[in-house]
Amino acid sequence: MANILVVDDELGIRDLLSEILNDEGHSVELAENAAQARAARQRVRPDLVLLDIWMPDTDGVTLLKEWSSSGLLSMPVVMMSGHATIETAVEATKIGAHSFLEKPITMQKLLKAVEAGLARNSGQATPTLVARKPGMGVVVPLPVQELTVEAAMTGGQSLPAVVEMGPQARQVFELDKPLRDARDEFEKCYFEFHLAKEGGSMTRVAEKTGLERTHLYRKLKQLGVDLSRGKRNSSSAA
Repeated sequence: MANILVVDDELGIRDLLSEILNDEGHSVELAENAAQARAARQRVRPDLVLLDIWMPDTDGVTLLKEWSSSGLLSMPVVMMSGHATIETAVEATKIGAHSFLEKPITMQKLLKAVEAGLARNSGQATPTLVARKPGMGVVVPLPVQELTVEAAMTGGQSLPAVVEMGPQARQVFELDKPLRDARDEFEKCYFEFHLAKEGGSMTRVAEKTGLERTHLYRKLKQLGVDLSRGKRNSSSAA
């Protein structure tokens, strides 16, 4: 897969993007400011850069200009910001940015932007993705939950009312107990089943169960689910 450099001064955003991209099989380098980004760019040539615009030392647009003028803009750069104006986005695109993602970034928008950038890097024709507020320009219609640290505090969608677990995944539940205890047992079994089925991929489990990814992590931790179980089962089956 690809080597991706994530540049953002917010620890929560860096960690979250890193988890998702690692889960997709990518190698991820992290930088919290322009100085670290320069060092990472010199150390390894990234296949793609996710670059935050507003950073404390040097902003992302200035760093983009620096790379462009020095011939180091040899990789697609996806700009990220929660406060940028349409003028800033247009300026970054003129300098050489591949696309612009507005925070909070949804998982689907992130993965599509990464896919599009990597496709351009490999010579495939792929349209530029732009995600902006209504009134700022083009809007990518992806009605999904937001991928943010804050979203972890707001919960997710409800689980399906009926789950077909298949003949190889049967479980007997003791019903003569409080509802909360019985529900926790079922949910733990439910998530363990999907983790094993998807080889431990949190991205696919989130899609299958209808939960926003950060809420899914909290739910699994709350239930005491062994996150390595699915990957071990997948490896032994192979």
